[in-house]
Amino acid sequence: MSPTQAEKTRLAPLKTPSDLPTNAITDISAALTALLADVFALYLKTKNFHWHMSGPHFRDYHLLLDEQAEQIFSMTDDIAERARKIGGTTLRSVGQIARQQRISDNDADFVTPEDMLSELREDNAQLVSLLREVHDLCDEHNDVASASLIENWIDEAERRTWFLFETTRGQK
Repeated sequence: MSPTQAEKTRLAPLKTPSDLPTNAITDISAALTALLADVFALYLKTKNFHWHMSGPHFRDYHLLLDEQAEQIFSMTDDIAERARKIGGTTLRSVGQIARQQRISDNDADFVTPEDMLSELREDNAQLVSLLREVHDLCDEHNDVASASLIENWIDEAERRTWFLFETTRGQK
């Protein structure tokens, strides 16, 4: 029995056309996938701290973290779609996120507001560093579109880092 057209399509490999060389597609899509895992980890940590915020500055911190989480989450689709546009693949599961993320989780039962904000400041600074690494890789392969997107994400992450720094200045 021969396979139907639907079965053939379902079993066909994903093959998005791209003018980037195969090694560039492999390298950049892998870097974007790892970056996407980090962005999801940072998003969930930011929401975790948003949900578990307490103390006298509750409202301000709660709203700040909600705003930052929204900005972080808005990156996810762009990162994944960029990997697909160039002909690669990306994340397929929460398990893959856990295996690839470099930004650590925080599962503590209680974290002080100051520690939450400080940890997120450090995580956003780490994200800036990771973004710069991916940008360098994109430059190496002349992927100007990915590099351009990353430049905006660097600016956003630097802004989050700055806000978190200013919010925690002089608290310890």
